[in-house]
Amino acid sequence: MKGKRILVVDDEPLIRKLVTDFLKKQGYVTIEADDGKKAMNLFSSEENIDLIILDVMLPEYDGFTVCREIRKKSKVPIIMLTARGEEFDEVFGLDIGADEYISKPFSPNILIARVNAVLRRANSEDKGKELKDFNGLTIDHSAHQVVIDGEVVDLSPKEYELLIYLSENYGKALSREQILDKVWGYDYYGDLRTVDTHINRLRIKLDRKSDYIQTVRGYGYRFEE
Repeated sequence: MKGKRILVVDDEPLIRKLVTDFLKKQGYVTIEADDGKKAMNLFSSEENIDLIILDVMLPEYDGFTVCREIRKKSKVPIIMLTARGEEFDEVFGLDIGADEYISKPFSPNILIARVNAVLRRANSEDKGKELKDFNGLTIDHSAHQVVIDGEVVDLSPKEYELLIYLSENYGKALSREQILDKVWGYDYYGDLRTVDTHINRLRIKLDRKSDYIQTVRGYGYRFEE
């Protein structure tokens, strides 16, 4: 992963220095912005930004606004940071396309682990050009796209990865721990609301095909027609 370019956006100089110092030790190249407007300008002017670490509470434009605007034109991975631990923030951030959500204060080692995991997923090899059709729900790996009865479903990168993992284990009950480890790519200590939140949002977007994702009570989830 050495040489990957990461845009770090935070209005607190000490936080930016902490994050950039740890990233540089891992061989990453960092670009910094201290407000939302500068972040969007840098993203537009700089080439080959591979990941964005984005604080929620920013001057000019807040992190949610920045994330929403970037998502209109790019699938670049975004990790959001917040000093607020409210569930609303997390749900809203995921809804507008954030890949990860970390509450302050956080361990730099955990942040680095998540950065590494997000970049590994983003740089994984193409799964091939095959189409997988589940009675009207079609997954097109080459287009990185999901279509239901001819209509494209607008999924976030994380929702897409979650659906891929579930569908590749068709008919198999997967625990929340398995899903978190495979889709998020790191060991998670705490509650497992992250999985449930993403499952709920994915079901909403799958609409009439939502019942393909079945709840295995007290365990996890299973994908099956």
